Parts: sequence; structure tokens; C-alpha cells
Amino acid sequence: MQLLDGKFVSEKLKQEIAAEAAGVLATIGRKPHLVAILVGNDGGSETYVASKMKNCEKVGFKSSLHRYDDSVTEAELLTKIEEINQDESVDGLIVQLPLPKHIDPEKVTEKIDYRKDVDGFHPVNLGRMMRNLPCFIPATPYGILMMLEEYKIETSGKHCVVIGRSNIVGSPMSILMARNAYPGNCTVTLTHSRTKDLKDVVASADIIVAAIGRKNFVTADMVKPGAVIIDVGINREVSETTKSGYKLYGDVDFDNVSEKASWITPVPGGVGLMTIVGLLKNTLASAKKEIYG
Repeated sequence: MQLLDGKFVSEKLKQEIAAEAAGVLATIGRKPHLVAILVGNDGGSETYVASKMKNCEKVGFKSSLHRYDDSVTEAELLTKIEEINQDESVDGLIVQLPLPKHIDPEKVTEKIDYRKDVDGFHPVNLGRMMRNLPCFIPATPYGILMMLEEYKIETSGKHCVVIGRSNIVGSPMSILMARNAYPGNCTVTLTHSRTKDLKDVVASADIIVAAIGRKNFVTADMVKPGAVIIDVGINREVSETTKSGYKLYGDVDFDNVSEKASWITPVPGGVGLMTIVGLLKNTLASAKKEIYG
């Protein structure tokens, strides 16, 4: 078993991004600029947004954070998004999910200018991705692709099983792994909670992408020897043994599955770090007008 080390790959790629960001500053006279909107005080969201802002600073981006209480109305939030859409100094805009129940996440996603949608969730970007056209790829799948490429994992002709069909990870990942490109050219099976004989389907996979949001869901008896395991899960549990007060678990039973896998991502230290790189790469591409002029 070998680790797909998100820490190593992300640090390497962030150095490359920093060099390109310096070029953007020299060319257009300003840094690439990412704006984040955070609603409420969810602990996980606070952590994720803080990490994104910190990484922006690390690679030489400008970052701005707009915070709102849970009481903010949907109309107020949409008005703010439109204001940021019109700001030519902003290259990327993300709204941290989840949102309070009175705010429709689909309305929020569609309100973001697709040319600043560096999370890659807007229907325009998802549609262009489906047609293999230039677009902002959803950040987590984009990060996974970069990791597979860095480690030169063979994907062509392999059977890839994706567990979970979310619009953020599972569905786009299934499309990307099937496309005529590298990484890609897999035969893909997209599974979910209603899939019959799920265990047998997963056990047939050469590459498993676990994104179902359930701690240790993928067990050793679901994995064939030599499989490549991509664990997208970030499941937080309260812990008295850690400084932060919680512990992270993946969707894969790492200790037992790693004994059968050829390659596997750890949690933490795997896909989560690569998601941030995907976000940074999209923001850089936006600043350089590489996708939408």
C-alpha cells in the first residue's frame, strides 16, 4: 500500500500557483481575488472557510470574507451576491454550504456569475463539464484528478465505482472519470444508498471513490486486492483526545482497507487538502481569463 499524500501534492501545487499569481500581479496590477460568504456559525464551515482564506494568503491571493447571521434573508444574500458579481476586482465567489433552511441553495448557486463560480457548482459550468468544454470543474473532483495525475495512477480501461451521487462530488466525479482524457477513460458505475448488491458492485472496482458521508462505510470485504481508494469523506466526531475537541474520519475503514489497497488517501491529509488546491486553481484561471475571457 502507498499513500496518495494530499499534503505533499497540495504543497507542491501551491508553490506553482504562487509563482503564477505573482505573474498575474505583475501583468494586471492586482492579486487574484477570492470572496467567500459565510452564513451562521457552523463549526465545520468556520474551519473550512478559515483554511481557504489562509491558503489564499499563502499563494499570494487577496481574500475577502462576508459574514452573516442565520437570520439573514434570502433576498439580502442574493442582493450581496449580485453586488459581488458586478465587482470587476473579484475573480472568484464562493458561498459556504450548508445554508440555513430558509435559504434555497439552488437559488444562491444560480445567482453566482458562472464566470466567478470557482466552486464549479453553477449549471453552466456543470453543463460545459458534461460536454468536456473549458469550465470551472467542481473543486473536490478537480483536486482528485490532480492527485491521480501527480501519482501517475493508470485509469484508462479501469472500472471506477463512485459511491454517492451528490452534485458536488459524486455525479461530477463519475462524468470526469468516464471522459476521453487523462485521468479518465474509465468504465464508471455511480452507486448510492438505493443501489442493490452495493457490496458486490464496489468489490468489482479497480478504483473506488467514496463520497457517501458515512464514517467507515467502505470496509475491507468490499475491496478487491490492489484497488485504488479515494476517500472523500470528512466525518467529524467529538473527541476528548484531540486538541481541537473533535476527530475526523473518512468514509473508508482506513486501517483495514489499506492492507488490501495499492493506493489510498488518508483522512485527514488527503482529498480535503486537494479540494482547496482545486479552488485556488479555478480562481487563478479566472484571474488570467483562461476559461471565460
